[in-house]
Amino acid sequence: MPDRDEKFKTLSEKARALPAVPGVYLMKDTEGRVLYVGKAAKLPDRVSSYFVPSADLGPKKQKMLDLIDDFDTIECEGEWEALLTENRLIKDIHPRFNTMLTDGKSFPYLVITMRDDYPGVFVTRQPGDPQFKGAKVIGPFTSVYALRESIQLLQRVFRFRTCHLDIREDDDKKRFFRPCLLYAIKQCTAPCADKISKEDYREDIDRFVRFIESKRSVMLREMRQQMEEASNSLEFEKAAVLRDQIKAIEKLDERGKISQQWQPETESFYEDPEKGLKSLQRTLELEEPIRCIECIDIAHLQGQETVGSKVCFMDGRPLKNQYRRYKIETAQNDDYMSIREVVSRRYREAGAGNELYPDLIIIDGGLGQLHAAQEVFEMLDVKPPMVIALAKKEELIYVQARSEPIRLGRENAGLKMCQAIRDEAHRFAQHYHHILRRKRVVGE
Repeated sequence: MPDRDEKFKTLSEKARALPAVPGVYLMKDTEGRVLYVGKAAKLPDRVSSYFVPSADLGPKKQKMLDLIDDFDTIECEGEWEALLTENRLIKDIHPRFNTMLTDGKSFPYLVITMRDDYPGVFVTRQPGDPQFKGAKVIGPFTSVYALRESIQLLQRVFRFRTCHLDIREDDDKKRFFRPCLLYAIKQCTAPCADKISKEDYREDIDRFVRFIESKRSVMLREMRQQMEEASNSLEFEKAAVLRDQIKAIEKLDERGKISQQWQPETESFYEDPEKGLKSLQRTLELEEPIRCIECIDIAHLQGQETVGSKVCFMDGRPLKNQYRRYKIETAQNDDYMSIREVVSRRYREAGAGNELYPDLIIIDGGLGQLHAAQEVFEMLDVKPPMVIALAKKEELIYVQARSEPIRLGRENAGLKMCQAIRDEAHRFAQHYHHILRRKRVVGE
């Protein structure tokens, strides 16, 4: 294959010229579609390995070599950031040849329930859960094992609680409560049994938070000294335990910030989906309960790189493996044409009777966007059960076959449900759009 050999020679030279830093690479076909997203400890080493004659990607990925026409890269601060970036891109783009990281799993967070009288410390993959409302959220972390190991070690020092008990300062009954074994082995100060005052417990938690957010150099220096002493005394098992603990503590630095929105689908959370769905059913006067909701959104930058998104919620919870994004091909800065294209591509099979529609379709926008979607549905043999549009700012709900929009109170549970789903669709569309914009700017 002389053409492929020549192309791979050019790509190999481009790869070897990359900076020797951690990062993420995106393999693309001739149409610019992303075929595969991967991470690398050193970009030139990993990317150039695709373009050698002996490259063996395994039975599932080997045929991708014939489709690769170019690649893009994103440099990262460290391997941990490359891992987070790879995860984010795969979930947003759904590349054809990526089979890992598409199961909806997420990286863990450290949550400290600062609103509680006696804050608890927890490791979770769902920091947006209502039980953590108002909590201090740190992460995401790239290693759940290292995070749990670190917390277990630090609990011996700061003696915080990790139970889910509801412990209140004004509960007089807690002095009769029998604490768990963590109190007996001095890994918890047992606020559940009134063994520590609220003020003293809060001081311990504040010190723990400062430790987590600092560089932890003093503690690590002492642990390395203890490891060296154990090794010199031929206590190799003790030295090995200390070595593993040091590695776990060091990995606390391998984390993102929640403000960077690495995993917004886990960080946001609608508090009462059951109430919201029932309220929405009453508002829309539907006979059957609403279970499956999909929402369509459009994002573009000055008419360039227009993209659409479709998010799916089942019983009020995001069903992330059904999220889809669409690179708009028939329109640039025309939202109506873009909506027609996305609706046509998404619901073609349902309109032909080959699959079921969702119970409710939400279009991000006003009356014009709703009409654009309805124009497509009118041409299909099978019509959807309910289509609405949710306008920004005024938050009016436009409904098919109704002349006037529905205006609901800001605290209406059904409206809040629609807003949460609309915002997720917007987030999903914008995230992919920012990726495309970054690639374009880097390419220029």
